[in-house]
Amino acid sequence: MLPNTGRLAGCTVFITGASRGIGKAIALKAAKDGANIVIAAKTAQPHPKLLGTIYTAAEEIEAVGGKALPCIVDVRDEQQISDAVQKAVKKFGGIDILVNNASAISLTNTLDTPTKRVDLMMNVNTRGTYLTSKACIPYLKKSKVAHILNISPPLNLNPVWFKEHCAYTIAKYGMSMYVLGMAEEFKGEIAVNALWPKTAIHTAATEMLGGPGIESQCRKVDIIADAAYSIFQKPKSFTGNFVIDENILKAEGIQNFDIYAIKPGHPLQPDFFLDEYPEAVSKKMESTGAVPEFKEEKPQPQPKPRSGAVEKTFRIVKDSLSDDIVKATQAIYLFELSGEDGGTWFLDLKSKGGNVGYGEPSDQADVVMSMSTDDFVKMFSGKLKPTMAFMSGKLKIKGVCIWLPCFETGTLG
Repeated sequence: MLPNTGRLAGCTVFITGASRGIGKAIALKAAKDGANIVIAAKTAQPHPKLLGTIYTAAEEIEAVGGKALPCIVDVRDEQQISDAVQKAVKKFGGIDILVNNASAISLTNTLDTPTKRVDLMMNVNTRGTYLTSKACIPYLKKSKVAHILNISPPLNLNPVWFKEHCAYTIAKYGMSMYVLGMAEEFKGEIAVNALWPKTAIHTAATEMLGGPGIESQCRKVDIIADAAYSIFQKPKSFTGNFVIDENILKAEGIQNFDIYAIKPGHPLQPDFFLDEYPEAVSKKMESTGAVPEFKEEKPQPQPKPRSGAVEKTFRIVKDSLSDDIVKATQAIYLFELSGEDGGTWFLDLKSKGGNVGYGEPSDQADVVMSMSTDDFVKMFSGKLKPTMAFMSGKLKIKGVCIWLPCFETGTLG
C-alpha cells in the first residue's frame, strides 16, 4: 500500500458519490492525512441493498483523523451542488481538491436502454461532472493544491466499447473529455486529470453487474484510493493525463499488486475501455453475442529500427539523460526522420529519468521535428546549428519548441 505522507493535512477534498465504494475509499485515504472531506452524495437513509450513508461515511472519516461534512447532493440538481459548495467554503474556508466520482451505469444496447436511463447516465456522468466542476473552480483557483480528478477512462475509440453499451460509453467519455478541455482552459491554475482502474474493482455496483463469483476477479478499492492520493501530491503542471491506477503506483515503487487483490493469485477481470487484454475482452463480448471489432485483425508487429548513425545517436542521448535535464525541460519530442535508418523516434524528457526509443511515445508529443537522418545526426553532433537548420528549411517544427542544450552543443551535459 502507498504510505500516507501527511501532505493533505488541512486540505479540503470535495468528493461526489463518497458514501460508499471508490469515493469513500479516496475520502478515507485523504482523511488519514487529516484532510477535510465533503461527502457529496444522495444516500441519507440506509439503502435496502447498498451499505452506507453520508452519515456513516462521515463517522468513518472522522475515526481515522479527518474532518467530515456530509451533504445531501444529487449531482443532477445544480442547487444542491451549489449549496454543498457554499457549506464547504463556510466550514473549511475553501476547496482544494474535487473528485468527480458519482456515476450511473447501464450496460445495455441501444434498443434495450430506456430514454429515462439514457437521461440518468448523461445527467449524472456528463452533466453532473460539469456542474460540480463549474461550482468548485472559483475556489480551486485560489488553492495552492488545486486538483480536479474525474474517475473516468482514457478515450479509447475502439468500436468494441460502443457496440454493446453506446449510451453508457458516451456518458462516461463525456467526463473524460472535460479532462481534455479543462486541463487546457485552466493550465497553470488547476490540475485536471482522469483516473481509471486496470482491472475490475470490487464495489456494490460490481456485485450487481457481475453476479456471483465476480469478487474473486476484482481488486480492492484501496488501489484507486492510493492512485488518487499519488495524483493529489503532484504539482499543477501534472495535468491532462489519463492515469491507469497500476501504472502510477508502479512509478511510486509498488511492485506487489497482490496486496490489492480480493483473492491474491486469482486471475483478474480487465476493466472496460482498455485493450491490454484482447482475448479477455473478446470472451466478454462474445458472451453477449457480440463480435469484437479487433478480433479479426492480427496485431501488427512493431517495426524494428535499423542499426546505424541515428540509433547510435539516440543511444548516446539515452546514456546522457538525468533527472536534472528532465526537470529542466519537461517536454516530449517526436522526430520524424526521412532517409536511411529513419522513421519515427522519440525523446521523452517528462517521465522520471527520461527515455528514448523507436516509435511513438506513450504520451502525446509536445514538439514534432521533421528532418533527414543526415541532418539529424549533424545537429546532435554539433555540426549543424538548429537555428540554421530551421531557417534553411532542413528542420520543420510543429508545437512549442523547448530547446535542449544538446541541440546547440551536441551533448546533453
